[in-house]
Parts: sequence; structure tokens; C-alpha cells
Amino acid sequence: MNYPVIETLLNHRSIREFTDQALTEAQVRLLVQCAQAASTSSFTQSYSIIGIDDPEIKKQLRPIAYNAPYVEHNGYFFVFVADQYRNRCIGKKMGVATDTLDTTQRLLVALGDAAFAAQNMAVAAESMGLGICYIGSIQNAIDRTAEILNLPEHTFPIFGMAVGYPAQNPEKKPRLPFDVIFHKNHYQHQIPAEKLSAYDQEVAHYYQTRQGNNRDETWTEEIARGLKAPARMQLKPFLDHQQLGKR
Repeated sequence: MNYPVIETLLNHRSIREFTDQALTEAQVRLLVQCAQAASTSSFTQSYSIIGIDDPEIKKQLRPIAYNAPYVEHNGYFFVFVADQYRNRCIGKKMGVATDTLDTTQRLLVALGDAAFAAQNMAVAAESMGLGICYIGSIQNAIDRTAEILNLPEHTFPIFGMAVGYPAQNPEKKPRLPFDVIFHKNHYQHQIPAEKLSAYDQEVAHYYQTRQGNNRDETWTEEIARGLKAPARMQLKPFLDHQQLGKR
């Protein structure tokens, strides 16, 4: 039996080179509608999507995201925002205290809602023949990102998403083995060493043979490298300033 959605999901790869063709307003609206169709915790819809087609704003965001060219050059750029500001405005209008919005629970709700919406958009875009790339690095200088996007308190920019017509067809990056990710009934503390070793060899081969940006590294070496120093330590102060996740 043919399952087009599953084929789309299993064929995913990040696209980092796009043609100059811009998305139409109809395409943008459809993608946002697909994002909105995602599940939302307690129907709060605690996220917002900022659509960016202004070349100057893309240009300002690019140096924040490791100067990645696909942040500036794409068919359209979206930023997904965990958003409790809207609920704060509603609470004030209704004469209800809004102290609950600074709790960790509310932050997690907003992060989840935004992530669900984003993945819906990603799948929708790829089903339309478009390519996507998540851009978490807009958090590298999060104060500057918030300034560029004019974000109010009780909001947090989680990631961007570059969308457009692919100008490349990169190799598919291998994922962890099923038995390493999947735990039946209970968490299995013992990681299958032989499966992880085989995966290391698969990833090393991928890095050595892919088109461009080749390197000699296994997956576990990559994980260990990332553990050597904490990253984006400015995020907690930013969350505090935004009145998010304080308790």
C-alpha cells in the first residue's frame, strides 16, 4: 500500500541551497494553515509564526546564524516563537491575574505548541516539493534576534525555518538504529553497544563521502565534542527577562 505522507517523512533531508524563486502568498498562507492544524496543549495555541520576506531583515539575521547563506537566500523565512504574550493580553483584558504565565509549565507548553506547528509546516512544505532547513542558531545572539523581530515580553524565538525550492539534492543523513531510540514498556538503561558501534561506522562513512563539508568523525565523537563546553548561556537570562520559566 502506498503512503505518500510516510514516504515524504522518510525522505527528509535538510536543504541549504535554494533557487531564487520566492514562495507565493498563497503558498505561505497554506503552510501556515497546515502549521495551525497541529495539536496544541489545552487549545492554548501558545505560539506565533513570523514570516519574513524582507531581504533586509533576512540579511540582519544571517550573521547571527553562523553567517549561513541560506538564512538570507531562500524562498521564504519563518521564525517560530513560543508566545505567552497573547495570553497575557487576554488575561489583562478579562481582568484575570497572569502570574501563571511565568511558570516552567507554561514555557514548556509554548515550546511544544511551536514545535508541533513547525513540524507540520515542514512536512507540508516537503509534500509540496519544497525544501526546508531548521535554523536553531538564531538563538546565538538571542537579544539581537528579539530586537530585529520586535518581540515583546513572554515570547521566545525558538528557531527559524528556511523554505524554498531546492537547488541541491544532498545525501540522506543516517539516523540512530531503531533499538537505540525505541524503549519497550520501560526505559532501557543499557545502550546496545554493538548497534551504536555500527552506527558510528555508518555516520563516519557518510561524513567522509557526502558532497561537501567532509570530515572524519563518528557520531559518538560528535556528541562528545559538543559536551566539552556549554553553549548559548545567554538563554536563561533572556528567559528571565522575558518573564518565562521563572518558577
